[in-house]
Amino acid sequence: MNKPQHVPVLLDDVLQFLNVRPGGVIVDATVGLGGHSAEIAKRLGAKGRLICFDRDPEAMELAKARMEEVRAEIGSEMPEVIFEPRAFSEAANVIEPGSLDGLLADFGVSSLQLDEAHRGFSFRSEGPLDMRMDTRNGETAGQVVNQEDENQLADLIYEFGEERRSRRIARAIVRARPISTTAELAGVISAAAPSMKGDKIHPATRTFQALRIRVNNELGEIRSLLMSAPSLLKPGGRLVLISFHSLEDRQVKDAFRDAGRDGIYEVLTKKPVVAEEQEQMRNPRSRSAKLRAAERLAAGNREQEPGNKYRR
Repeated sequence: MNKPQHVPVLLDDVLQFLNVRPGGVIVDATVGLGGHSAEIAKRLGAKGRLICFDRDPEAMELAKARMEEVRAEIGSEMPEVIFEPRAFSEAANVIEPGSLDGLLADFGVSSLQLDEAHRGFSFRSEGPLDMRMDTRNGETAGQVVNQEDENQLADLIYEFGEERRSRRIARAIVRARPISTTAELAGVISAAAPSMKGDKIHPATRTFQALRIRVNNELGEIRSLLMSAPSLLKPGGRLVLISFHSLEDRQVKDAFRDAGRDGIYEVLTKKPVVAEEQEQMRNPRSRSAKLRAAERLAAGNREQEPGNKYRR
């Protein structure tokens, strides 16, 4: 497996808002290629603990290799690192309540998934219509494209892709079936709904986003994490979330607003933090990134704080 290059998005802001301290317990819920985790590990020290989740088996193997590089760099100051090859929606099943000093999630598709044609996430290179983050099971994008009826296909493209021309695109897809590759699907979409004047994105962008969200239940995963995070964080623990499109950011914004009103969090970001111009130039994928952060407030009725344990 070729080792992809990866630049972690909003790294300085992530470290600032997570407030990583030696001896802390941090979860990276989307370890990806380990860019954020590598820098977190360097700050946790030998008494710290870093728990890394990812449902993508390829990403997990590369993250493990990245952590070995960090180990070679910092030696005895390396924290305990635990890898959990599962979706972050399952965090509550394995993390002791009230044990975390910080939880980071970087939503959406990773560099690895976009850049590897065989994963089927990108229309810029031809590959199979897969799009599964966890390639071990689940429905593929090809199955959705070729088996959904026209109305259902149009609805998901409109809802998850926010694509105004969803009906036209769905009709074209159904007429072109069977469709087996990303390039073939992108061609069908482009012919049915070509770029309009002023468009800055490829005509297939929103439809591909919609299919990816559907295949991976991305919004459901985020909802699960937002619901479980308050119970996993210690009082004073930080939740740092990076979104890449409006559907993700809206969920985070609404959850933070409601939890802030209910006295669960102090919201640390009145507006989302975005990448500065220099970072956007170095890393074009940072242009759509929005970071929001909150701090867990003490529960007034909690008689005793839970121990700082990792539940096996």
